[in-house]
Amino acid sequence: MIEADVAIIGGGPGGYVCGIRAAQLGLKTVVVEADRLGGECLNYGCIPSKSLITVAKLIDRVKDAEKFGVKSSGISVDFAQMQKWKGEVVSRLVSGIEGLLRGYHATVLAGEAEIAASGRLVVTTAKGKEDVTFKNLVIATGTRSSSLPGLEFDGDLVISSKEGLELKGAPGRLLIVGGGAIGLEFASMFQKLGSAITLVEIMDQLLPGSDPEVVRVVHRKLESKGAKIYLKSKVSRIVKKGGEAEVEIESPDGKQSATADKVLVSVGRKPRTEKLNLQAIGVQTDSRGYVLTNEKMQTNVPGVYAIGDVRGPPLLAHKASKEGVVAAECVAGLPSAADWRVVPDAVFCDPEVASAGLTEAKAIEAGYQVRKSRFQFAALGRALSAGEPEGFVKIVSNEQDGLILGVQIVGPEASNLISEAALAIEMGATVEDIALTIHPHPTLPEAIMEASESAAGHPIHQLRT
Repeated sequence: MIEADVAIIGGGPGGYVCGIRAAQLGLKTVVVEADRLGGECLNYGCIPSKSLITVAKLIDRVKDAEKFGVKSSGISVDFAQMQKWKGEVVSRLVSGIEGLLRGYHATVLAGEAEIAASGRLVVTTAKGKEDVTFKNLVIATGTRSSSLPGLEFDGDLVISSKEGLELKGAPGRLLIVGGGAIGLEFASMFQKLGSAITLVEIMDQLLPGSDPEVVRVVHRKLESKGAKIYLKSKVSRIVKKGGEAEVEIESPDGKQSATADKVLVSVGRKPRTEKLNLQAIGVQTDSRGYVLTNEKMQTNVPGVYAIGDVRGPPLLAHKASKEGVVAAECVAGLPSAADWRVVPDAVFCDPEVASAGLTEAKAIEAGYQVRKSRFQFAALGRALSAGEPEGFVKIVSNEQDGLILGVQIVGPEASNLISEAALAIEMGATVEDIALTIHPHPTLPEAIMEASESAAGHPIHQLRT
């Protein structure tokens, strides 16, 4: 029997962070993980995909290096070495998490947890059953990939993102079902690695819900490199034959056909709660199975919390980690809550897309008098000197007082640039505040300053509109 002040089911970005913070606060902490610490993000998502995307981008840059005067030939990809490197990155980070939890004296149990009764878990480990009694419980089990009828995963021809990251070579022809963040990242990555891409999205744009102006830049880039993109379309039939898939697509222009060596389905995710036995203690979920909580991560059951993807969108690792901190601090009796204004997000497609706060459409819908300003990377010295002139920074502000409502970026290093925007919104900054802040030259963040100057009515490196 293991006794705990707080038991955490799931060791992903939410669960392990919650475990570290709880242990720091002096709570007797147990983290139960069925697979590997770090969860889906570290082991099968965020980190391995970004590792491979880095390689793909490097290859693309080398192939395009002649415009800089660099001659190259005979470039090839050793997929085995690439996968080995990816695995080393993941293993190093997993070991780091293990060391942190151990260093703060949290207990880690490798096994599958089930709620047996109020205050008690049964964990099935490699050695048998382990009982854990707890005063508080944090559910951090995350989500898993959703499939579609007729497009069930077989792990070979029809695959999820998890199998997509383990491929031993670039498919000659890759058909991706779903044009969201995961679909776009895989499309950009495998296109650089040599795959012919077909992308099928049921909505009227890629990255549904994102600013259409931003998405168009990515759409055009994919098509310019040969991708076939079908919007307002769906896969109606798939026939597996001879190691390939013959796919029928229903599009606004009628039925289309495509042949693929791999079909990657990325149409969303489902909460991973089916094995928890939540009904044993009466934890409430919504119609999609996500666990309902308040701003303190508390469920309807006293002493039971939920954090991360299992409590619903946006499904982002950094959001899960912050929620883990909130849950741990609330268990410890601290006055903590999810009181942030924005959760920034980034998509590592080509070019990158990142956003914080309201889009133009959402700001108008919320009743603001909106002012929008843009600054093109093509007018920025650092972007031009790096050979990455595509895209722009867009700032959405309140016409009356200049308050920054949202920032969208499409272009080089968008994922790294967006944090300045998130901080600005959290601090209640105006466009004048950023315009008055000196940014080093020549750098990419100058684009945020330039867009702010335009919004404030005194642009320097573009004409006033």
